[in-house]
Amino acid sequence: MILVTAATAPVGRSIVEQLAAAGAPVRALTRDPSSAGLPGGAEVVTGDLNDPGSLAAAFDGVTSVFLLAAVPGFAPAFLKAAAEAGVRRVVFQSSGAVVDGAEPQPDDIAAFHADIERQIRDSGLEWTFLRLAVASADALQWAFDVPGQLEKGDVVRGPWADAQVSPIHPADFAAAAIAALTRAEHAGRTYTVTGPRSITHAEQIALIGRAHGRALRYEELPEQEARKAISPYAPADVLFATWSRHRTSPAPVTDTIERLTGRPARPTEEWAAAYPI
Repeated sequence: MILVTAATAPVGRSIVEQLAAAGAPVRALTRDPSSAGLPGGAEVVTGDLNDPGSLAAAFDGVTSVFLLAAVPGFAPAFLKAAAEAGVRRVVFQSSGAVVDGAEPQPDDIAAFHADIERQIRDSGLEWTFLRLAVASADALQWAFDVPGQLEKGDVVRGPWADAQVSPIHPADFAAAAIAALTRAEHAGRTYTVTGPRSITHAEQIALIGRAHGRALRYEELPEQEARKAISPYAPADVLFATWSRHRTSPAPVTDTIERLTGRPARPTEEWAAAYPI
């Protein structure tokens, strides 16, 4: 049995859908099963990383766990409960901001994920770390509420039209996670995960427009104005540093998806067609 945390987030949902479609036993952890909308082939259970008492039942019979963490302080109780329940492997969606051997880490995002990685290593469980490159995390979407902007019109306003990103289709990340969850050779390995192609913010919005039959355009905000417009929940300094760095160099592109899944990553056009607008 595989347990998927954050099962209603894009990657977690795709992991559950792909495993259920393959007939594999999968359990989805979510705060509200009644509104999860997950496939019938999955077992959906109530649970919260912040509530250790909810985890014992979720771990029953589980051998591998996909972990996406956004809450501080959960790891000791989570890993203890996993080990006591007989879980063998944790596949952790970490951050490409982590720098191996760096102390301190370069920023808060890296430090948060590096600390969880350390605790997983120290837990005695098998592990695989899938580090999502910051430039591939589709930060523009959630940091500037691109779907919300597109509900109001055909203009997306954000920082630096020429900043390059390499967005990844959630189903590709999910397929890589499934490979790590189910194949022994990925235990003890760390992979940097990216999309297949480096494109600018302006090109990203144009691709989404073409995929959805809309003439979208990107309107660049001055940096200070963009900083004021960013979501209060976004790590502004990390994102602006990443975007600034990739104004003069391409966003990272790796072959991790093909290496783990045996097939190339979905083209960026397919990512754009799946964009939530």
